[in-house]
Amino acid sequence: MNLLENYPINELVVGQRANYSKTLTEQDIILFAACSGDVNPVHLDKEYAAATPFGEPIGHGMWTGALVSAAIATRLPGPGSVYRSQSISFKHPVKIGDTITVTLTVSEIKERIKLVTLECEAHNQDGKLIAKGIAEVIAPAEKLKINAGEVPHISIG
Repeated sequence: MNLLENYPINELVVGQRANYSKTLTEQDIILFAACSGDVNPVHLDKEYAAATPFGEPIGHGMWTGALVSAAIATRLPGPGSVYRSQSISFKHPVKIGDTITVTLTVSEIKERIKLVTLECEAHNQDGKLIAKGIAEVIAPAEKLKINAGEVPHISIG
């Protein structure tokens, strides 16, 4: 099992960074559409998407946003943090097979209220900026080392 460790407010410093990466699959697009209800054909219909400027299906923008959430929950500050707000600008589409790496950077710490501001950037495997924004997170007060939850296997078909 994967062990998750957090950074409580007293361990955070401005400039601290963490990364989280994931590769987009066709199954990810289908599952994201199922759980979000976003069934735009640019994501799900190959023929429709082929006639768009993208030329092929693209991932949902908020799939990339969800990677920011995963980075906060599992990397910085990690377990016990509360995701309070997010601004995000999408710069380029994500296509099946793209590996997106989210980088979080601590830019401000308000220790009294445990509020941390994180600069968030997402780049693809070629280094192209996919999305960027700012997140506000309430950092945990106590150190945690816990087992990650297990995601059940889901098959589509």
